[in-house]
Amino acid sequence: MRKIMIDQAVEKPPISDLNFLDLEHLAQVEFTSECQEHPVESALLLNGDSDSGWVAASAGEQIIRIVFDQPRTIEHIVLRFDEQQQSRTQEFVLLWLMDKENIYQEILRQQYHFSPPNTTCEIEHYHAKLKQLKALELRIIPDIEGGEACAKLKKLRLA
Repeated sequence: MRKIMIDQAVEKPPISDLNFLDLEHLAQVEFTSECQEHPVESALLLNGDSDSGWVAASAGEQIIRIVFDQPRTIEHIVLRFDEQQQSRTQEFVLLWLMDKENIYQEILRQQYHFSPPNTTCEIEHYHAKLKQLKALELRIIPDIEGGEACAKLKKLRLA
């Protein structure tokens, strides 16, 4: 019997070592809503107000879509969600659209439970090989039980 052990650990560089894309000059952003005090760019721009982040103007499912001017290759997706006030279970879905395609493909779907004051932050760093990426879509269901929570995104970075 020939055997090979598979190493399941994917080596990820530290977030601080990644060369994040300057989305302000490479893409446009489409979104379903934003609170005036917490606009979407504060979560997306490299020099955005990192203390602010984006907050939806209304409760329920929200979408943030990044549409690139030219197709890109993305290898890292970093997300940060914060919730300081309300206990809730959030679900988010990442989808991508390949250049010259018209159907979004799901990358992942994940749920996370916020339970302030102890569990208030979710940071995710995904390693993905998305070649010829035309658009990346983030769908957030802020409370899977249908509560009145507004979606929040502290940070989204792509490298």
